[in-house]
Amino acid sequence: MSPLPVITLHNAPLVQSSTTPFTVIKKAVFSTLLILSLGSINYAQADSMSALIDQKTSQSEFTARYTPPPSAVPSARINTRSTIQRVRTKRSSDTNSYNYPAIQNQPPAVLPAFLSGYYDNVDSEYLPLLSSAEAQSSMAAREVISTARKMALNERTIIQGGCWDYLNEVFKRAGVTRDTVHKGAYRQGPYANSESIEVGDWLYYINHGYNGVEHSGLFVGWVDESAKQALILSYAGESRREPARYRVYDLSNVYQIMRPTI
Repeated sequence: MSPLPVITLHNAPLVQSSTTPFTVIKKAVFSTLLILSLGSINYAQADSMSALIDQKTSQSEFTARYTPPPSAVPSARINTRSTIQRVRTKRSSDTNSYNYPAIQNQPPAVLPAFLSGYYDNVDSEYLPLLSSAEAQSSMAAREVISTARKMALNERTIIQGGCWDYLNEVFKRAGVTRDTVHKGAYRQGPYANSESIEVGDWLYYINHGYNGVEHSGLFVGWVDESAKQALILSYAGESRREPARYRVYDLSNVYQIMRPTI
């Protein structure tokens, strides 16, 4: 029998065979190193993926917390509609404009001069409530109420943006600051009691009259406190070219109150 061919490794002769002990050891060492290398890469990838999953989970929880489905919105006790209805104009040049119908009711003669007249963004039956709110509130609240009234009724001011931008401008022009006296969450609450709401407060509440969305407005006074119905100065804004309006809202779920201070 002819001898098997040999190879030299580290000056030692080895028989070239798949079953040689050294070859087995060599393959085992190589496999171990390969596994450890791949394992370290996999661990690094796993750590990175875990962090990514945690981040996505946190984002999903945040979105679910602050953008709940409509079914999660608390139901209103009473849902009333304003007597002022929006009528879409048919002008092709401005499809986002609205006209208010004329108010037929005569304003009471006891109103102060600055409220005498006809307005299409407040029902005349609520003018006495607006007048008393402006006359009987604290100094800071009076500045806010009167400034808002001038902007809405007398100047018919249009502000770029939405409800927050309008009320921020009202407080700015009134020369007052605001303190948060109650703070909850849109879906979870806690929701404020009617006793904790005062004239001139900037309220955040669930708009039950419009798909349960979040909204903010300026509190003027209670129309029916037991039913949580209040007169609010509200600004739709955005792409609409219309002034702020006074209308009745359901305040069953007020989750934030900011109070004017001087």
